[in-house]
Amino acid sequence: VQLVESGGGLVQPGGSLTLSCAASGFTFSSYGMRWYRQPPGKERELVASITSVGGLTNYANSVKGRFTISRDNAKNTLYLQMNSLKPEDTAVYYCHAPARGSWGQGTQVTVSS
Repeated sequence: VQLVESGGGLVQPGGSLTLSCAASGFTFSSYGMRWYRQPPGKERELVASITSVGGLTNYANSVKGRFTISRDNAKNTLYLQMNSLKPEDTAVYYCHAPARGSWGQGTQVTVSS
């Protein structure tokens, strides 16, 4: 099982980024997926989740209305569209397959002017 995140970087407040998570080694379409983040000096926190089928989503209150989680099961890829970014969104972002217990290596997102 492998999860590889990409798309992080430095962005100004108010900007946008789209994170991707390429999955391999398991039947991606059969599993719910999650995005987590770990801000500097803080614990890892759940950002968003999506079911395997139907694409039902859930978000942390801090990102609701600004972030969108989605998936392309044909491409075995999970996405996180992040809009109206704030400095407090600065963190390492991880994708996670909870039923497989698998984590990616993370991608750094820094929101700063």
